[in-house]
Amino acid sequence: MDIEKKEIHIVPPQRIQSAAMFAIIMLGVFLLTLTLSTLKQYHYIGSGISASNTISVSGDGEVFAVPDTATFSVTIQEEAKDVKAAQDVATKKGNDIIAYLKSQGIDEKDIQTTDYNVYPQYDYTNAVCTQGYCPPGKQVLRGFQVSQTLTIKVRDTKKAGDLLSGVGSRGVSSVSGLSFTIDDQDTLEAEARDKAIAEAREKAEVLADSLDVKIVRIVGFSENGSYPPMPYAYGMGGAGDAVMSTKAAAPEIPVGQNKIVSNVTVTYEIR
Repeated sequence: MDIEKKEIHIVPPQRIQSAAMFAIIMLGVFLLTLTLSTLKQYHYIGSGISASNTISVSGDGEVFAVPDTATFSVTIQEEAKDVKAAQDVATKKGNDIIAYLKSQGIDEKDIQTTDYNVYPQYDYTNAVCTQGYCPPGKQVLRGFQVSQTLTIKVRDTKKAGDLLSGVGSRGVSSVSGLSFTIDDQDTLEAEARDKAIAEAREKAEVLADSLDVKIVRIVGFSENGSYPPMPYAYGMGGAGDAVMSTKAAAPEIPVGQNKIVSNVTVTYEIR
């Protein structure tokens, strides 16, 4: 018995075909729009505001304050035939200075060893010239020099002069780097910054009024500050050993004022 094969084709209604085609077209349009939007977003990162729609102004702020902290360094240098002998003498002087500082109310946390070196010391001997020929000289080891530097922070600036005199009379090789700072300077820096921003804002408002435009918002900001402590030169040079057994007169150390400066540049969007 022959079985007749038949193919059945189901044809959807015309409206279903139209709806499916429309959905495919809309999906393609959506994906294309999303892609273009993403590309545009990456292209305009950080450049959404045209430079022609902005103004930039600068402002300066200054704050003056009396320093409340003094810092200085002392250096001990000792030389001997061998390293141990030089270290022993340098250590004895260093310990004596530290004990003196503590007796004057300086906390251990405010006394720091900031440099320690051991160097060989040489003498150079010229050779005797004979018959017009001068052989090279000789470098002869003389011994070793030990150098230790302590940096001291003084939280009562009125004591600075007496402390300089006290450590100077204890056989140090040099006293240097005296400077006065403000322990809590962040608050003063913020105050100077506020003054600088206020000045910049005032300039921007005057400029906007002259240009007949309106300030919309801040779109850029940068700051440069200057807060340097002023170092004082109180080096003893090579005179340290000359005052080992005598106490130097306490120097009068004027503290003065420190100036904290903030310079800002602010960019505003205008309309």
